[in-house]
Amino acid sequence: MKNLLLIVNPRSGRAKMGPALLSVVEIFSKADYSVTVYPTKEREDATRKVETLKTGDYDLIVVCGGDGTLNEVITGLMRSSADVPIGYIPAGTLNEWSTGLGISKVIRTAAKDIVKGKEITLDIGKFGDKYFTYTASFGAFTSASYSANQDIKNVLGQAAYFFEGIKSLGAIKPIHLKFEADGRVIEDNFLFGAVSNSMSVGGIVKFDQSVVKLNDGLFEVLLIKNPSNILKLQPMLDGILKQELNRDGMEFFHTSKITVTNGEGLDWTLDGEKATSGKTLEITNCKNAVRFIVPKKGEK
Repeated sequence: MKNLLLIVNPRSGRAKMGPALLSVVEIFSKADYSVTVYPTKEREDATRKVETLKTGDYDLIVVCGGDGTLNEVITGLMRSSADVPIGYIPAGTLNEWSTGLGISKVIRTAAKDIVKGKEITLDIGKFGDKYFTYTASFGAFTSASYSANQDIKNVLGQAAYFFEGIKSLGAIKPIHLKFEADGRVIEDNFLFGAVSNSMSVGGIVKFDQSVVKLNDGLFEVLLIKNPSNILKLQPMLDGILKQELNRDGMEFFHTSKITVTNGEGLDWTLDGEKATSGKTLEITNCKNAVRFIVPKKGEK
C-alpha cells in the first residue's frame, strides 16, 4: 500500500471540501493509498508541514484548497529534501491556473483524475527566498487578490477580485523600476508588471497558448508603462484583451532570470499571496522543479 498525504484548507473557496472529504478519501483508498489527512490551521501551516518531509515519507501529496494553499505546499517541497509528486484538487475562488492544466473544479472528478492521471514536470519561480507556481505581479489590481476578504470571496467568487480592484484604482501610482534580463535593461514608470508561468494572470491578462510552455525554463514577462496621458492607456488595455502584447507602452518577452531594482517596499502578489520586495530582487526560473499529476486527455 502507498502512502498519501492529503493537505486540506478548510476555509478555501466556499469551504466545499468538508462535505466531500470522505468521498475523496474513499477514492484514494480504493486506489491502494493509505491516506493521512492534514487540515491546515493557519497561514503557512502547509509550508511548515511539507518542508520537514523526506523522500520516502509519502508516495504522493494531494492539495485541496486554493492557489495560496498550493503555493504553500510547493514552497515547502522546494525547501525540503523530498522528491514526491503533487496532485491538486482546486477548492479556491478562481482556480484559473489549474483550469489551464485541465484539472476539474468538481472535487470528486479531480480526485479520480489524480488516481488515473499522468505525471509532468513544472517550472517553479523563485522570488528572493520565496517561491511561486504561476505568477509574481505588482501594480494595478495586484492587491485585490490578497486584500479581498475571504468570506466575501467565498460568496462573490471572481467578482470579489473585480470589486476590490475597482476600489484600488484611485490609489494606483506609477512605480519607477529597472528590469535587467539577458543583457537587456528596461527602466521606466510602470502601472503593472507580471513575471509568470501561466496561461493567464488574474483573469484579465491572457496569453496565447503558442507563447507559454510550463516546463521550458522561461518566464513570460509583461510590463505596462505609465502612459503620458489617459488616451494612451486605452490602446494598451485593448492590446491585453486582444493578446497583442507588443503595443506602444508594453514590453513582453521571455527570460529565465530577471533582476528588479529600485523597488524596495513594493508590494507584489505571489499566486494571490502578498509579498514585499527589497531594493534589489532576483526572480529565477527553477526549471522542471516539481512533479505534478494532471488528467490524461480523453479519460474521465
